Amino acid sequence: MSAPDVRRTAHDTSVAPSARVSPGTSATAPERAALPWRAAPEQRVADPIIPRSELEEWRERFALVAGLTMRGGNGGFSLGLATEEPVGQVMGRWRAFLHAMKPAFQAVQAAQQVHSARVAWHEQVGPGLHLAEPCDGHATAQRGLLLAVTIADCIPVYLAAGPRMFALLHAGWRGIAAGVLERGVTLLAERSGVPPDRMAMHLGVGICGDCYEVGPEVVKALEGRRVRRPTQLDLRDVLAERAARLGLGEVTRSPHCTSCNRDVFFTHRGSSGRDGRMVAYLGRPLDGASLAV
Repeated sequence: MSAPDVRRTAHDTSVAPSARVSPGTSATAPERAALPWRAAPEQRVADPIIPRSELEEWRERFALVAGLTMRGGNGGFSLGLATEEPVGQVMGRWRAFLHAMKPAFQAVQAAQQVHSARVAWHEQVGPGLHLAEPCDGHATAQRGLLLAVTIADCIPVYLAAGPRMFALLHAGWRGIAAGVLERGVTLLAERSGVPPDRMAMHLGVGICGDCYEVGPEVVKALEGRRVRRPTQLDLRDVLAERAARLGLGEVTRSPHCTSCNRDVFFTHRGSSGRDGRMVAYLGRPLDGASLAV
């Protein structure tokens, strides 16, 4: 296989306005426990080359391919673009990933991630691997375009406004505090005309609350409450709370933790920053096309 065609693109990148949900208010523990969500585990794909798992439910209900790559064997299938690994090794894995996604997807859209609330809208994207200007979310209605974010503890947020328009967000604590979820939902609603109560959201594989200890400044930024010592915090809980405030119609979440399952997933915190990166992906296949596997 030839080297992937990596292009830097600057599609309609939309910067978040002030968030609709104030980070200064937070649900209590009993309220949070009662938030309307259900578990939806990703299932492994029988792919001998690319270690990955996908949400079969989204394929069946929305005709969308929603998944993520995993650690795999032989040193790990890291797709981190900012790495100390030889460029040839990383790009070799990207070539294999792009090949596995064909012919259903001819283009992959990624970006430099900066823990922001910027979400880019993409259309008329040509074949190959594209890197947008710095942002932490992507949205599109284009068939055959696979949206991608790199993760290794942060939460990948999959959003669907029916089968035609969808978005994929990279949600770390800074991005959540900045309003990346609110911006993603707003952009999708503006483009699709679908209100939040008819959208579906899945909170993908990420670090769990038991493994994620944060300082008082993080709790203050996300929940508006003051604590005096390091505190356990579950980012998927925070996102589910914000989704409820936005009125999202359906919320599911992965039961998997990157740090608890280091043999399966890469984890930044669980490896003291030494681990690789996975790619979460979301897209609508071309008509009549299927994946290579």
